[in-house]
Amino acid sequence: MYAIVEAGGRQVRMVPGAVVTIDRIGAEAGTEVSFDKVLLVEKDAGEVLAGAPFVADARVVAVVEGEVRGPKIRVFMKKRRKTARWTRGHRSTHTRIRVKEILV
Repeated sequence: MYAIVEAGGRQVRMVPGAVVTIDRIGAEAGTEVSFDKVLLVEKDAGEVLAGAPFVADARVVAVVEGEVRGPKIRVFMKKRRKTARWTRGHRSTHTRIRVKEILV
C-alpha cells in the first residue's frame, strides 16, 4: 500500500513505515502530522483510488523525526570582460518524517 501526497508543492510517494524527506514544515521532533492532500492511493489488493484533484476522506499520518540539511548548491556568476565574478551558495533545510499509516 502506498500513497502519493502533495507536500510543500511537490509530490511525494509515502509507504507505511518508510522515512521520507520533505520540504521544511514548522513542526517539532516527535510531533504527529497529517497530510490531507492525497492525490492517489494504491491498496494491497491492487485497487487504485485516484483523486480529482484529491482523494476524498484520505489522509496520511506521520511522525516528525527531525530536520536535516540538503546538499550545498554553489552558484557562480560572471560577466565577461568586466572582471566581475562572484560565488554564492544555498543549502535547504528539510524535514525527515516516518510514515505511520495511510487512512482511506
